Amino acid sequence: MTGIQPKETLRLKGIEMSNLPSLPNAYLLIEEGKIKSYGPDTECPFERADQIIDCSGKIVLPSFCDSHTHLVFAAWRANEFVDRIKGMTYEEIANKGGGILNSALKLQEVDEDILFEEAKERLSEVISLGTGAIEIKSGYGLTVESELKMLRVIRRLKELNWIPVKSTFLGAHAVPTKYKNNRKEYIRLIIEEMLPVVRDQGLADYMDVFCDKGFYTVEETDQLLDAGTKYGLKAKIHANELDYSGGIQVGIKHKAVSVDHLEYTGPEEIKALTSSDTIAGILPSTAFFLGLPYAPARKMIESGLCISLASDFNPGTSPSGNMAFILSLACIKMKMTPEEAINAATINGAAAIELSINYGSITNSKSANLLITKPVSNIDFLPYSYGHSWIDKVIVGGKLS
Repeated sequence: MTGIQPKETLRLKGIEMSNLPSLPNAYLLIEEGKIKSYGPDTECPFERADQIIDCSGKIVLPSFCDSHTHLVFAAWRANEFVDRIKGMTYEEIANKGGGILNSALKLQEVDEDILFEEAKERLSEVISLGTGAIEIKSGYGLTVESELKMLRVIRRLKELNWIPVKSTFLGAHAVPTKYKNNRKEYIRLIIEEMLPVVRDQGLADYMDVFCDKGFYTVEETDQLLDAGTKYGLKAKIHANELDYSGGIQVGIKHKAVSVDHLEYTGPEEIKALTSSDTIAGILPSTAFFLGLPYAPARKMIESGLCISLASDFNPGTSPSGNMAFILSLACIKMKMTPEEAINAATINGAAAIELSINYGSITNSKSANLLITKPVSNIDFLPYSYGHSWIDKVIVGGKLS
């Protein structure tokens, strides 16, 4: 059993991330969906249980907490995958109407119930792959009606009560073609027509902006996040995926819960993060899929930052919600240790969506959202065996999923 943390530990920073407390030959008691107690199996005080799972040779871990996804969408974008193979860049694809704008056009046409059923299938899939808490963004609507449609779908996913779901309003994902020459009008639309309804209907927990080259400027992001704060939405933004955009700094200015992507992060950005409580959210599968530089995770950890790992599951730039693969990328491409990667994908992932009081570690009274591996030699095998399915069982709310 590994991933044990005391109640007071809600996130891990820097060198702390290398500490992944474990207990061999242990018992763990689940009662009413929560972790009741655990300890050496020789000291197990209970003589009976309604169900007993033998984990001999296996490892019990907290479930993954995937803190950045775009799981609600209308269609995949495999044609753009081929465009990239042929040499087109992400920005070139976007400029010809692909990328986010392509997803938005398709989503605007799809029926809300169909959108929900397809998203429900994806949510079920990522749960089977070990995700026990998740954040889901809007951002493929880009009209008042379609952004609200996405957020209603996310609310319906929340109401399934399968796993905790946090909702993020990302109306500022791209600038719609209609407003290409009148960006101020679209920003007004977000602030004056979308945000009031999002607040009044309780449709989101966070406000996101894609602050990067070719998308939203620092000044526009500042204006949008100011408005989000007035409507009760905390910041949680895309930053520095495509360039040194200033997104990290403006996110910190607005006390963002996390700034995510961070492929372009240098000493100045790291220094700004060290003096804040903002979590550095790293999405290595996006760098893998697009051929971008990977975020400098080692420098971040050595500087004492709190790092989370997430899938960025979306149809265009990271078409997978498999968090086990994220562990492998973190270790192989960013030289994070298995301990650091697991902590980043569990306790720190939970912190990045403000759920670490109840999720992300093996702790008495926390929700029993857990993974049981197949027989493995040690935790090093998990990121090492990137092509294998090493998850044997998934427990959600104390029940086998």
